[in-house]
Amino acid sequence: MTDLEFMDRAEALLSALEHGCDRINDETDCDLDSQRTGGMVTIAFANGSQIIVNLQKPLHEVWLAARSGGYHYRFDGAHWRDTKSGSEFFADLARCASEQAGQPLRFAPA
Repeated sequence: MTDLEFMDRAEALLSALEHGCDRINDETDCDLDSQRTGGMVTIAFANGSQIIVNLQKPLHEVWLAARSGGYHYRFDGAHWRDTKSGSEFFADLARCASEQAGQPLRFAPA
């Protein structure tokens, strides 16, 4: 994957994450505060916890930091997969966000 391809795919991932936060705020009583700074999105929860998603351009990876741990994702041609477990980014994000919000939340690619 070229740097440009990585940035296009990573930008689409961050955009889908932001839209997911907006949708959750519109459809539920969960109050997520998402803020983007360059290649990083911080999601803050009502209980003070956070999830941080940031791009690691030199590695062509997306990193997710949550209460449950840190995860590194690479694009496999179809999905962003964790480099250790092979789990999919949006499934992991939904699991981590649900744990931190105390209610089921759903995220999906655009």
